Amino acid sequence: MSLKALFLDMDETLCDTSGANVKALEHLRKLVQLRSSVDFDTHEFARLYLSGIYKDLSDELRVALFPIENEEEFRTDLMKILLRDCGWDFTRDDLHSLRREFDDHRMRVFDFFPGVSSQLKELKKYYKLIVITNGPIYSQRPKVKQLKLRGYVDAVIIGGEEPEEKPHKSIFEKALRLADCAPQEALHVGDSEPADIKGANNAGVRSVWINAGGEQSSLADFSFKSFAELNVDFLKSI
Repeated sequence: MSLKALFLDMDETLCDTSGANVKALEHLRKLVQLRSSVDFDTHEFARLYLSGIYKDLSDELRVALFPIENEEEFRTDLMKILLRDCGWDFTRDDLHSLRREFDDHRMRVFDFFPGVSSQLKELKKYYKLIVITNGPIYSQRPKVKQLKLRGYVDAVIIGGEEPEEKPHKSIFEKALRLADCAPQEALHVGDSEPADIKGANNAGVRSVWINAGGEQSSLADFSFKSFAELNVDFLKSI
């Protein structure tokens, strides 16, 4: 069967999420340094905050925060605990202001990797393009809006809006329905072996692993350093 659809991960595949994180963390660190009345390691505070929003938490923080389902409240309380441990006598307004300013700055600098927007326009001439991105609605909807992503692809599926995220089969089956194609007619592209490659395998969809270090994946059908290598000539050859 010929290829009819491309399923695309967003973060670290189409977009420089880690680059945006670094810039937003530095912005947050400087704000805290400017506003705090006590001296503490703002680099470590920022590092722990970023780890926390990705749910990489110590056992103590898990106990305190995991009952919180609302993402905005989760991030506000995460910041409260981290700043309290640093000895800053902050107000609730301080917490909300810092969280908003981190989120807003992160979105302002969030962008495609160079060349990706024009590449998507070219690929869309030949294939159905469906983005499948994991993550909470709180962060993923603003990213989609910032990129004007729906103008580049045929559909966007956000894991936080679905019953299950990648690597579960159901989210890939939804993409197959939207693309109106069989698993053998689709190719999924992503940077995460556990989520993207194993997920595609679960759904019987071929896969491309994007790994900037040039490593190969025994689980993926193809491995590339960047999305830029995925051109029409290659896709027509598989």
